[in-house]
Amino acid sequence: MEITVRLDVMLALRKMKSRDLAAQIGITEQNLSLLKSGKVKGIRFETLAKICAALECQPGDLLEATLSAE
Repeated sequence: MEITVRLDVMLALRKMKSRDLAAQIGITEQNLSLLKSGKVKGIRFETLAKICAALECQPGDLLEATLSAE
């Protein structure tokens, strides 16, 4: 199973820039960029909760699980 981060989709739907979200939740733009690209191994629940509050969404709106064909 693969987890896909859909943060860029939610930012577009909310018409919010990454820079604004990063400032609002208190992380660097670089860390937010790494999260958007899926190049992180994990995310703190506190950070996920802040992102969801800022974007008025649920964690499931940001993360998508896909089954890999093996």
